[in-house]
Amino acid sequence: MAAHRLRPCVGRLFGMGPELGSGRRAYSAFQAFTEVLRLPSKQLTKLVFPLQELHGHFVPGSRPDLHLNIFHPSLEDIARAESFFTASARNRIEYLTSAVRLDHAPDLRRPEVCFIGRSNVGKSSLIKALFSLAPEVEVRVSKKPGHTKKINFYKVGKHFTLVDMPGYGYRAPEDFVDMVETYLKERKNLMRTFLLVDSVVGIQKADSIAIEMCEEFALPYVMVLTKIDKSSKGHLLKQVLQIQKFVDTKTQGCFPQLFPVRYSRTTIR
Repeated sequence: MAAHRLRPCVGRLFGMGPELGSGRRAYSAFQAFTEVLRLPSKQLTKLVFPLQELHGHFVPGSRPDLHLNIFHPSLEDIARAESFFTASARNRIEYLTSAVRLDHAPDLRRPEVCFIGRSNVGKSSLIKALFSLAPEVEVRVSKKPGHTKKINFYKVGKHFTLVDMPGYGYRAPEDFVDMVETYLKERKNLMRTFLLVDSVVGIQKADSIAIEMCEEFALPYVMVLTKIDKSSKGHLLKQVLQIQKFVDTKTQGCFPQLFPVRYSRTTIR
């Protein structure tokens, strides 16, 4: 995944020995970034910076109007991001509570980031992967869409609260609009919204409504492309360029770079 704040499997970079970057150990789910760094350079780029790898499929000079906004954090930044999601005695990561309406939500002072998306887009899987270094935190993942029915709050140390919103579209809760729209509009400590879009099918009508809410409420948000390994590189590149153009021309509050994540049965990486 290209985004360092969404990278679910990053590890400690600091204090590592000279063997860094060597070795041929295969990547597996929930692997720390220290292990990922041992992969050959090409595999490392493919896993950590997939947009950069995808950019190599452009035909030079063919379409000057086409471009990819590529965010390239340093490995030190990625390692620091992992420390936020690494559970320890001094960095407690835990489920806090659930709410069905904003007036039931906990009164928290720390910043909040929330995740929203269509049912079955992979939101719960992504959050589960983010908490892979805090295995005591249970995030239920279901094969059936519409599993999340409440607003779920998770404490991420002293840094922020992660908020898992119910999915919109198929099997959404009956009071979804009141629940989610009220939260997005009125939650004062909401600092960033991560809006998940299925990269196989692109932006759907339900996604457009969620985007319009973020724009109307002047929320800073990031578009996350899920399941990037479910399409051919040609189809994925087409979708990425179309969504990138949409972000460039029709949004004001969206972060200019798309954050892609891979899908793998039990986790997203």
